[in-house]
Amino acid sequence: MTESDGKPHRGPAAPDGEPVYADRVYRSIPGVISGVLLLAVAGWLIGDAVLNGTGKTPYVSLAAVPVFAFPVIAYTLRPAVLANSRRLVVRNPLRTITAPWAAVDALRAGYSVELLADGRKFQVWAVPVSLRQRKRAARVERRGGVERHASRLGTAFARPTPSVVEGAPDPNRAWSDQVVGVLQELAERNAARPDAAGPVVVRWCWWIIAPTLLGLVGLIVAIAV
Repeated sequence: MTESDGKPHRGPAAPDGEPVYADRVYRSIPGVISGVLLLAVAGWLIGDAVLNGTGKTPYVSLAAVPVFAFPVIAYTLRPAVLANSRRLVVRNPLRTITAPWAAVDALRAGYSVELLADGRKFQVWAVPVSLRQRKRAARVERRGGVERHASRLGTAFARPTPSVVEGAPDPNRAWSDQVVGVLQELAERNAARPDAAGPVVVRWCWWIIAPTLLGLVGLIVAIAV
């Protein structure tokens, strides 16, 4: 799992005179990798069925392509969170939520990451919560606390606690909790900006939904004929 920090564009400045920064992008790298692998395996199997299949197998295989490919793209490659000084964009599998910072009430990470905006709640698919990461981070935090305590007591066996570099991943927090912390900080910092106001806009991802439904109809027809 990774993030890319925004860097200043060479374009025009924002209305308040500050430089315009590129979006910070957050997405699940394991999800992207699994999606690419699933598409590769499916492409190999479908290609083999089309080339070597008999009867209506090639037609059924081709009809199954959009039914399989578009949902895989939607749930693995598409999810992402994009944030800049004006708004937060949450790309979920079937919807895109655009929330100006002034409309964001809170972001929280429980068993999943949630965006609260305009009195509504949205799941954030691109930032999955890992309980294993949280447990590992808690162990690192406890170990660091013991070592710091031993160091204060002058124990010779205490290992030095690694220094924290600004902007680097924090081993004491799970990745999802770090992302939520950064986004919450951006919301609090930018909510008062004049260009960060406006309603929450939700758009359905029809380029995923329509081909999947049409492919499903085609698959049913190919099987029935």
